[in-house]
Amino acid sequence: MEVVGRPARLVMGVVAASVLTVTLLAWAKWMPYAAKVPGLAASHGWAGADVLRAGGVQPGDAPSWSAATSFTWAYGKAVWRALLAALLISAALQTLIPKTWLVRVLNRPGRLRSAMAGGLAGTPSMMCACCTAPVAVGLKRRGVSTAAVVAYWLGNPLLNPAVLVFLLLVAPWQRTATRLVVGVLVVVGGAALVSWLADGRAPAAAAASTASAASAAEDADDPPPSVRRYLSVLLRSSVILLPEYLVVVMLIGAFRGWLFPLGEGSGLLVVLVAALVGTALVIPTAGEIPIAQGLALAGLSLGGVGALLVTLPAVSLPGMIMVGKAFGWRVTVATAAVAAAGGIAAAGLLPLLSA
Repeated sequence: MEVVGRPARLVMGVVAASVLTVTLLAWAKWMPYAAKVPGLAASHGWAGADVLRAGGVQPGDAPSWSAATSFTWAYGKAVWRALLAALLISAALQTLIPKTWLVRVLNRPGRLRSAMAGGLAGTPSMMCACCTAPVAVGLKRRGVSTAAVVAYWLGNPLLNPAVLVFLLLVAPWQRTATRLVVGVLVVVGGAALVSWLADGRAPAAAAASTASAASAAEDADDPPPSVRRYLSVLLRSSVILLPEYLVVVMLIGAFRGWLFPLGEGSGLLVVLVAALVGTALVIPTAGEIPIAQGLALAGLSLGGVGALLVTLPAVSLPGMIMVGKAFGWRVTVATAAVAAAGGIAAAGLLPLLSA
C-alpha cells in the first residue's frame, strides 16, 4: 500500500519540477544576463570574445586538433551551466509532470496556435539551440505536437529577450528589429509550416486530437514521479546525447577556419553562404553579436550581417544531431531549411530598414 497516493505524488512531482526549473534557469540564465545589462548600457560595446576566433584561428586556417580543442573549451565554458540545466529540466519534464498536462498546455487547436504556445514557452528559457535540444527532445517524447516542439526549440534562441536587449544596447536598432520580426516569423510561421509538411498535411485539429488521445491513453500507464525514475532518465539522456554532441562540436571547431570564409563582400552569394554556414555552426547564447559585429567591421554587407543574426542562433549541426532521432530527420532538416530561409529574409529586411 502506498504511503502517499498517486494524485498527491503527481502534485508533488509538478511542484518539484517547477521549483527545479525556476532555480536552474535563474542560476544559469536569468541572473547572469541581468548582471550583464548595466555594463552594456554604460559602454554600448560588446566585451565578449568571438568564439570562432578561439585559439587564434582565422578564416581559411586548415583543420587541426588545436582548433578543435580550443573551440570546444571556449564553447564549453560558455554553455556548461545551460547544458547542465537543460539535461536536468528535460529529465524533470519526462518523469515528474504528467503527459496530459504538457499536451493540454502546448497542443493548441491549429498549428499556428500550437506554434505560438511553444514559442512563448521557450522564450523565458533563453537557451542556445544546442542547450535547449535536450528539453525539446523530452517534450517530443511526452507527446507534444510537432508545431509546438519545433517552435519551442527555435523560440529559445531566436526570441531570447536578453539577447534582444543586448543587441539593442550595442548595435543599431535596425538589427534588433530585424531579429525580432524575422524571429517571430520563423518561430511561429516556420514551425507551423514544418508541422504541415511533417504531419502529412493532415488537418491540424486531427493531428492535435490524435496526439492528445495518445497521450491521455498513455497517462494511465505513466509511472508516478520518483527520484529513481528521474535519475534513470537523466543518466540515459546524458549517455546518449552528450558524446555525439561533443564529437560534432569538436569537428566544427576543427574545421571552423574553412566553414566560415566570410570577409569583405556583398551580393547574393555572400548571403547564401552566411545563411547556410550560419545554420550549421554552433555558438553560445549571444555569440552571434560579436561575430556579426566583427564581420561588419571587416566589410561584410548588411545582408550578410542580417542573415547571420538569424541563422547563427537558430539551429546548429550539433543541435540537429541531438534532436534528429526524437523529431525525425524530415522534421529536423525542414526546421534547418526554415531557419536558413529566415536568414535570407533577414538579409533583405536589414538593408531595407537601414536605408
